[in-house]
Amino acid sequence: MKKTTTTTKNRKPGKPADTAAKEQGPARTTGLYNLQAPKGAHKRRKIVGRGPGSGHGKTSTRGSKGQTSRSGRDFYPGFEGGQTPLIRRMPKRGFVSKLRNRYQIINLDDITRIKATHVTPELLEKEGLIKDKASPVKILGDGELSAPVFVQAHAFSKKAEDKIKNAGGKLEVLNV
Repeated sequence: MKKTTTTTKNRKPGKPADTAAKEQGPARTTGLYNLQAPKGAHKRRKIVGRGPGSGHGKTSTRGSKGQTSRSGRDFYPGFEGGQTPLIRRMPKRGFVSKLRNRYQIINLDDITRIKATHVTPELLEKEGLIKDKASPVKILGDGELSAPVFVQAHAFSKKAEDKIKNAGGKLEVLNV
């Protein structure tokens, strides 16, 4: 029987396999010094208007005539090709002042449910009756008070003021 030796492409016949790796050289490491962008990652800028031989000549890839072929064309959001845009066709009604205070409304029956003798915006926020203690709070007179309560708020309705005072409570108006 003949003995056959296995050979690989990288090593010479008759040499052990571990020496074949040494002949290939040291393993390549990757670092900042040898990083490269993958092929096709950077696309060349389109050069237009350099004559018909460039492939982008004459009309500079804009086609012929029309608004999009002209310089200085501008399409704003909502542009509808010359038709009156939807935003201009919709009716505009009323006026909302941005300076107006938007009060968070609390009724007297909400205060009686808390069962506290001292009611502040911080307490109302903690109880989940208002969303933000920094926004102004207005107390309205819907409901009845059975016990005297000290209430701090930014505004009170006339009815709420009377009911709080008649129950023996006090009120304090906070600055808005």
